[in-house]
Amino acid sequence: MTSIPLSARPGSAPCRQALTRLAAVLAAVLLAGCVAVGDRPADGARRSGQSLVFPPPPDEPRFIYERSIRGSADVIPDSEESALRRALTGEGRTTEGLGKPYALAVQRGRIFVSDSAERFVKVFDVPEGRYFKIGDEDGDGQLVKPLGLDVDDRGNLYVADGTQRQIIVFDRDGKFQRKIGGPKHFDRLSSVTVDPKGDRIYVVDIGGVSSDQHRVRVFDARSGEHLRDIGKRGSGPGEFNLPRDVAVGRNGQLYVVDGGNFRVQIFDRDGRYQQSFGAVGKQLGNFARPKEAATDREGNVYVTDAAFGNFQIFTAEGELLMFIGDRGEQDMPGRYMLPSGIAVDEDGRIYFVDQWFRRIDVFRPVAMKAEDGYLGKRPGPKTAKK
Repeated sequence: MTSIPLSARPGSAPCRQALTRLAAVLAAVLLAGCVAVGDRPADGARRSGQSLVFPPPPDEPRFIYERSIRGSADVIPDSEESALRRALTGEGRTTEGLGKPYALAVQRGRIFVSDSAERFVKVFDVPEGRYFKIGDEDGDGQLVKPLGLDVDDRGNLYVADGTQRQIIVFDRDGKFQRKIGGPKHFDRLSSVTVDPKGDRIYVVDIGGVSSDQHRVRVFDARSGEHLRDIGKRGSGPGEFNLPRDVAVGRNGQLYVVDGGNFRVQIFDRDGRYQQSFGAVGKQLGNFARPKEAATDREGNVYVTDAAFGNFQIFTAEGELLMFIGDRGEQDMPGRYMLPSGIAVDEDGRIYFVDQWFRRIDVFRPVAMKAEDGYLGKRPGPKTAKK
């Protein structure tokens, strides 16, 4: 192990040199620990050098596991003094973790995660090296049970609060803006999706066994005016049984996760039914417990499945492309016990939530370098003040 001269003091040149050597050693140890997790890769993955990539051979790899986010320490830069002290004393770094993460949204490297147990939206801003919480204030901006959420192109955050049965809107930094809907509008509020321009929001009323209100409610995002409803309870085309989430496609199509019917239904922007894909089963392309969905700039659709412990990627028309993840009891990349939320950012990175392991896994396209895109713009370590 690299030794540190006893004469070194925080902020001194010897200290900085020692820290540099120590950081290199620690980085090598941590990297080795990351690539040696578990006895074998998750199903649907393979090792390429020291990386976990998807899909397995003989197919060409498309995505690479990049990192996991579990708490504030994963985004806030460490200081030289703190790193040195922990190296000498064996202390662990303090972090504020996730209680019960559910859904997420990402905008320009800022990751918003709803935590239904701790009643906040937790924000991990990777480019700025910043962590903060939304909803921890009294009054109109207070959150009780934040579930689904989404963000528009300007960074405004829309939070579906299941207990208050309202959509609560904040600006990018968490300042309260307005509320939409209320108990008279929703039976069992589940998720909210906003179109990129911030004109319309699509809110899923999941209903329940004794309710007929299984629908998607459409509102004007600025005025809060209720515009129309999409769907009703049933199993036919355009009907829902326990809908879970909505994702907006590249051309404005709506992809509705119809959980109780084990399918995804496609509608146009005005709610006219187009087609559906998926069915109950155990094969690829089937669903067992679909929960949330996301889309990318190419129009591909990403659907999480809590029973399979993975997410599947489809074309805009519903043709299966690949899947990532596998159900497992080991807390390791690519293994999931209770996955829920998913998001795809502007650069094509995928963010995947597991409630059981309380973490967010990030995957990037193999053609992208780690330093590329918004998530690649990470601040360096804090240096000592002279």
